Amino acid sequence: MACMQLLLLLCLLVSLCNCYRMFGRFSRIPPEPQSDSAVQDQWFEQKLDHFRGADTRVWKQRFYVNDSFTHSDGPVFLMIGGEGSANPAWMTHGTWITFAEKMGALCLLLEHRFYGKSHPTKDLSVDNLRYLSSRQALADLAHFQTVMTEKLGLGKRKWIVFGGSYPGCLAAWYRLKFPHLAHAAVASSAPVQAKLNFSEYLDVVQSSLARNDSDCPNKFKVASATLIQLLNFVENYEKITSDFRLCQPLEINTKMDRAFFLDTIAEYIMDVVQYNNDNREFEGVKTTNITIQVVCGIMANESWGSPYDRYVEVIRTILKATGEKCIEASYKKYVEEMRSSCWEGPAASGGRQWMYQTCTEFGYFQSSDSSSQPFSGFPLSYHVQQCTDIYGNEFNLAMITGAIQQTVENYGGLNIESSRIVFPNGLIDPWHALGINTSLGTDIVAIPMQDAAHCADMYPARPEEPFVLPAVRKLVYELLTKWLQL
Repeated sequence: MACMQLLLLLCLLVSLCNCYRMFGRFSRIPPEPQSDSAVQDQWFEQKLDHFRGADTRVWKQRFYVNDSFTHSDGPVFLMIGGEGSANPAWMTHGTWITFAEKMGALCLLLEHRFYGKSHPTKDLSVDNLRYLSSRQALADLAHFQTVMTEKLGLGKRKWIVFGGSYPGCLAAWYRLKFPHLAHAAVASSAPVQAKLNFSEYLDVVQSSLARNDSDCPNKFKVASATLIQLLNFVENYEKITSDFRLCQPLEINTKMDRAFFLDTIAEYIMDVVQYNNDNREFEGVKTTNITIQVVCGIMANESWGSPYDRYVEVIRTILKATGEKCIEASYKKYVEEMRSSCWEGPAASGGRQWMYQTCTEFGYFQSSDSSSQPFSGFPLSYHVQQCTDIYGNEFNLAMITGAIQQTVENYGGLNIESSRIVFPNGLIDPWHALGINTSLGTDIVAIPMQDAAHCADMYPARPEEPFVLPAVRKLVYELLTKWLQL
């Protein structure tokens, strides 16, 4: 009852679009997946804790199946779910489906624990979130594969795992940790190097913005500096609220309020870069027509006024494309939402869970600490403080740093020791800075994708896509075909 009362209160305070924006820039989750009558929810009895044999608790994990192409000697394709609801659209769309048709593969998609409808615990309390980790997720995959192999009579059919972004990391790590189960892996846009201060993210944003107009990043830098100057005077807050169409009047009472506002506005530009010219319409994403060329075109158009005025116009253009009526930029409200541990809470679609994983495993904090980028005002300390404010005092810099080191030690970071893994990485995508961009041998293959963005190789082909993608898909297919012969 208390959870439902809190939910009703928070629903009065926040707009629906904010739940969507909470995921930040790692793997932006689209709106709730479109229903597909041809793809039905299925459920697997999963262990709660794979690392304590005395714990016999189980829960129901969601998965999907497409057996339209399978034949007895074909492989099994396993798509790994990530930090949001598993989207059934992937069971009929995407590069892996094209491969499955050619190879006669059985296609399975397993939703990640604690996301979507896969609820291992009664709520999202910090005590329960300790069962949320990449290690538990990998063990989920292993148990799922073992049981399904027997249940479906799959015998010795070889399994190939697929994933993009964080699930791309899981794909590589599954092949690393369970080589007897995963025969090969496709790890698209996988930032396998956990890192506390990921200031390089904005370095790549700057270089990507400069591809078509070398002065575009500087215009954003000037606009951002102007915005920071305006924030120094309370009498400007009404103007800023109106300019950026904030949902509530701007209030800056703490350094966290200020940093959160600046980060929130900058995220819109960061997202444009990360997903530049992608093909995510089938997932329900509305912003695929807003590209680097579009935003830099606005920033170059002096008829809009000063660089600050052009920045405002860019944000308004993006809001119109997404259908967002206003921007939630209140740090206080954000923390209130993120602290809610109810499954019905405003951040339970993934925001609370993914932030927990960044605070306890990966870092990945995209700070403005670098001088080679167009924004400022949200340093590393701001990101670390969020962990403390949301989850408690024990989630401090020392704990986070130690957790990240454990992740690197466990998986190897950029020095992964494995085989039969392919790493496609879009060079426009800021996340490629933490990925494997140079092959580590004949069977740990890096594929740098010129002019391509985040997970671009995974999406359905289209005429407007970057010219490199057809060749990338062909190379991945050839590698998998070769590896299946081994």
